[in-house]
Amino acid sequence: MQLYILGIESSCDDTSAAVIADDVILSNITASQDIHALFGGVVPELASRAHQQNIIPVIHTALQKANISKNKLSAVAYTRGPGLLGSLLVGASFAKAFAMGLNIPLIEVNHLQAHILAHFIRGAEKSNSVPVFPFLCLTVSGGHTQIVVVKDYFDMQIIGQTIDDAAGETFDKAAKIMGLPYPGGPLVDKLAATGNPDRFSFSKPNVPALDFSFSGLKTSFLYFLRDRLKENEHFIDQNKADLCASIQKTILDILLSKLEKAAMETGIREIAIAGGVSANSGLRSRLEALRHDKGWNVFIPPLAYTTDNAAMIAVTGYFKYLNKDFANQSDAPYARSRF
Repeated sequence: MQLYILGIESSCDDTSAAVIADDVILSNITASQDIHALFGGVVPELASRAHQQNIIPVIHTALQKANISKNKLSAVAYTRGPGLLGSLLVGASFAKAFAMGLNIPLIEVNHLQAHILAHFIRGAEKSNSVPVFPFLCLTVSGGHTQIVVVKDYFDMQIIGQTIDDAAGETFDKAAKIMGLPYPGGPLVDKLAATGNPDRFSFSKPNVPALDFSFSGLKTSFLYFLRDRLKENEHFIDQNKADLCASIQKTILDILLSKLEKAAMETGIREIAIAGGVSANSGLRSRLEALRHDKGWNVFIPPLAYTTDNAAMIAVTGYFKYLNKDFANQSDAPYARSRF
């Protein structure tokens, strides 16, 4: 019997709903919140209010596009955490009520695990290849930076992570320092395409083992620009593309040097990336180059599955359903990772 899973994602500022038939995606609808650009970052209270406005029309559209009625659903999967508590509560509350009303199982999903399992979403043609266990996954977003050994769908071990700031937050912070609007990460990537990545150099951390650190890089970038602006108040405007290319190169150098080290230490050659920063064109192209240089089997997610989306929640829910791993109505959302 085919399983139809409704996935609901509301961990931050995107309200998303998706319907999956087993592991084949039928719909994936997301409503973004533009209001946060006015404040240079996500405002939690505004995010939770917008989720309340968006969640019903987004779910209705997802079911409509999938061409199934709610009565055909096998289960409802939702993001339990980590994320903004107010945002998570909206998605969790709706998912619990919807599952109870339909008398179908409720499935809670860890947001970070879902980013990794997005690699197992299949299109209608089922032609896309998926990683073979065990594989390494570099999970990079605005809130998290991790290297994970994925031994099975729910057997994952973090072998490296940031000890302070995340890579995605570093992209956004660098963009803000240069006066770019929020969200700045994609703009840095766009401008970097026309810049010289070797024009400027910034300090790289000396962190042991496979962990990351980005706080020192942010400070180095801030002080560098402060000193240059004293000499030339138009320095940023005159060198914006080169600055973007140089800071992006530095961040990617840090990420990929640790990933190469992890692959060498574990002997794993199945390599994947996940999370919002996996949409970065520089990271994607450099990983493709490593595919040839290192002989890795590389898996890069489609752009639709890099940022927060419900398709990854739905496919994770599918694999949990197969294990009969269902949630309780009493399960509360959590802000910090329990991965």
